[in-house]
Amino acid sequence: MSMADDAGSSVGFETARRRDYPTIRQFTVFIENRVGQLLEVLRRFRGTGVKIVALNIHDTSECSIVRFVLTNPEKGREILERAGLAMIETDLIALELPEDDQPLLLVCSCLIQAEINLVQTYPLMLRHGERMAIALMVDNTEAAQETLAKGNFRLLNEDELAEWS
Repeated sequence: MSMADDAGSSVGFETARRRDYPTIRQFTVFIENRVGQLLEVLRRFRGTGVKIVALNIHDTSECSIVRFVLTNPEKGREILERAGLAMIETDLIALELPEDDQPLLLVCSCLIQAEINLVQTYPLMLRHGERMAIALMVDNTEAAQETLAKGNFRLLNEDELAEWS
């Protein structure tokens, strides 16, 4: 992906993680399954300017797996690392849901045409006007982004998460 400057020359676009396509990051942390542990993690974001725009919790008997999407992933990573939490970072696709009475049907129909499987999906807690957004983990990120772009879906990047929140 490239962008043209005012003089018309092409300027390469690359993310901090050496990716040339827009993704958002999900942080998966593992915490003890006991009362108050999630609250302690959430409190670490207070006053930092980092907003949680998506949260997913999977509970097991021994631990909880908590997945976050944050408005400032670099700063968010620092906060989670300082907390000493075991963490995994994963790329997700964020997209604005189209105006339709069944927008998820449109998204899934587009992805199935390219034989792309959804692994995880959850809504993003942000809005742009009347539009809502969703985060998707798929089995082939690049192919999914190309397919969704060809299907005229609006993909969001990390900067837009901060703007929308």
